[in-house]
Amino acid sequence: MSAVPAEPVETPEPAWRQRAVERSTRAAKLRAEQRVQRFLDAAQELIADKGTTDFTVQEVVERSRQSLRSFYQHFDGKHELLLALFEDALSKSAAEIRERAAAGRDPLERLKIAVDLLYASSTPRAGQQSPLFTDFAIQLLVTHPDQVATAHLPLLAYFTELVEEAVAAGQAVAAKPRRTASLIMQTAMFTAQAPAAPVGAHPSPITAEEVWAFCLGGLRGPGGTQTPVTTTVTEDAPATTRKAAPAKKTTAATPQKRTAAAKKAAPAKKAAPAKKATAGKAAATKAARPQS
Repeated sequence: MSAVPAEPVETPEPAWRQRAVERSTRAAKLRAEQRVQRFLDAAQELIADKGTTDFTVQEVVERSRQSLRSFYQHFDGKHELLLALFEDALSKSAAEIRERAAAGRDPLERLKIAVDLLYASSTPRAGQQSPLFTDFAIQLLVTHPDQVATAHLPLLAYFTELVEEAVAAGQAVAAKPRRTASLIMQTAMFTAQAPAAPVGAHPSPITAEEVWAFCLGGLRGPGGTQTPVTTTVTEDAPATTRKAAPAKKTTAATPQKRTAAAKKAAPAKKAAPAKKATAGKAAATKAARPQS
């Protein structure tokens, strides 16, 4: 007799089937990526032609020569399409900045190159429109700030990496490198997009060098040193602080001064008894007079 297993034995899937499924999945993924890229390219062309993000989904579908059904298989609507363009542009910008900043000799120099490049890419150019950043990004910042933060993650990751390297090399002070990196990025981007600062009667644009000098001052910490400054607080620090602001000086009174003060106050104290004595004398005189 043959033994019957207590539990059914699972037959492993044939290797050829696994390869076929993986191949099919890769092909489907590739086709999906190609369709998505055609929609993105069509939207980018419409933005370049119109100089604005004011276009319809139907226009994107017609220019991409694909179906409306295919569009909604990949995007919820126009907002998600523009968001994809925005994220893609920032991702490419982060990669370019990382590549070009690698030429720096040390972390602080690489960070300066990155700030200069970010400032330059954020500066509006005469005759060149960037509605994806000037129109859509501003609206997105108001309505969906979380999506803006997500889109900037590649840039933030690289700037954080640079700040951490500068701190490790003793070139900067930053208790929270990620927040410091975010402040540096926002300073560069928003200053580049802001109008020129009024200086006297003429507007004076804030330069990339001024932005870097401002950021560098914050990175180096109090005193502007290139190495981290450590402050040690000892137990006698409060006493030292009190000595720095001495109490109001008081002069002890001498015996002669105390005697003079007592004499000066004496007449005032005897004034009341004098009045009582005068009143008593008057009563005695009245009592001594004969009764008429």
